[in-house]
Amino acid sequence: MAGPEIVKLKRILREKAVPPSVDIPLDQRRKGMEKVAFKAADDIQVENVTVAGRAAEWVRAPGVQAGRAILYLHGGGYVMGSLNTHRSLTGEISRAAQAAVLLVDYRLAPEFPFPAAVEDGVASLRWLLDQGFAPRNLAIGGDSAGGGLVAATLVSARDQKVPMPAAAVCISPWSDLTCSNESYKTRAEADPMVTPDGIGSMADVYLQGKDPKHPYASPNFASLRSLPSLLIHVGRDEVLLDDSIKLHEKAQADGVDSTLEVWDDMIHVWHAFHPMLPEGKQAIARVGAFLREKWAAA
Repeated sequence: MAGPEIVKLKRILREKAVPPSVDIPLDQRRKGMEKVAFKAADDIQVENVTVAGRAAEWVRAPGVQAGRAILYLHGGGYVMGSLNTHRSLTGEISRAAQAAVLLVDYRLAPEFPFPAAVEDGVASLRWLLDQGFAPRNLAIGGDSAGGGLVAATLVSARDQKVPMPAAAVCISPWSDLTCSNESYKTRAEADPMVTPDGIGSMADVYLQGKDPKHPYASPNFASLRSLPSLLIHVGRDEVLLDDSIKLHEKAQADGVDSTLEVWDDMIHVWHAFHPMLPEGKQAIARVGAFLREKWAAA
């Protein structure tokens, strides 16, 4: 049964939601996402760095273990999101995983359409390896578009024979840019954040006419062989529910050690609401435990 916090959060999101028929300029949507970003905890340390020509941040909570790192790719439909919008979430992932998080400001559409984000993801993974991190001590994670980008980055990196990290985490991944899965219809009323029309328009902006079934755009259509152990988190009340289910099924069919966790009553990337949502804290703790377990096994 849904707790009072998630019930309240859903109500707030629905009250503030703009009907999908309203055409909001992208610059306004970007500014809006920046304004609602939570502030990172006071004990989180942030170090600016340039990664493969892109602005990035090392985000570290107290107690991180030297030599371990997580490459994190933020959400925002490939058109929004930044270091600022995801500093709070990555700070708590750093705390839970006891590892430094490299948060990268990868290129966004429409200024830089597909496959720019994938190229930046692979370049960032190469950068970490060049810094001397052992693959067995690395992980990659992301949410929403960033969650799909995690899988796409790994597929592209594998194709380029880049060593694989020990583990990967996909939070509410957007991993099928055809936007055609059944949950786009069945979960539309339940999802207070993602609308089929809205996410479809972001796919058009990102792809700019490219094939949505390209394996680097929609990893649900890719061969996922040889990818690292995978944890997929998705809320049952998400339009993207089937994206996650099918990504998991494809991963398992291709021999990947994949774990899918569907959280009842949860919404898109509920982890990001950890300051006000107990389940957000619990999900982040689960991500941290998964990564620590895979690193220990490696």
